[in-house]
Amino acid sequence: MNFAPVSGTTSADAAGNQSSTTKTSASPAMGKDAFLQLLVAQIKNQNPLDPADGVQFLSQLAQFSQLEQTMGIKDGIDGLRTQVDSITTVLNNAQTNTEGDTNV
Repeated sequence: MNFAPVSGTTSADAAGNQSSTTKTSASPAMGKDAFLQLLVAQIKNQNPLDPADGVQFLSQLAQFSQLEQTMGIKDGIDGLRTQVDSITTVLNNAQTNTEGDTNV
């Protein structure tokens, strides 16, 4: 799994000299598939003698559920916006045709 570096990170070389990078990624924010992959990797690679906190795990699942619901709402609003735009275009065209047909 490849991950883009975080912008504004600081690293140190073998001599202890620190250098900072400000590389930014051109990709959009993390998607739900990437989030699930990170969550599964976190669970797989946890220390069996010191497992992850169950409350934190449930909190992450709740955040993911909330994210999915928000994305569904956004998709619904985008669909409504498209419908309103198309209706507005039809009404404007009808009004323009009506105004052009009247003789004074």
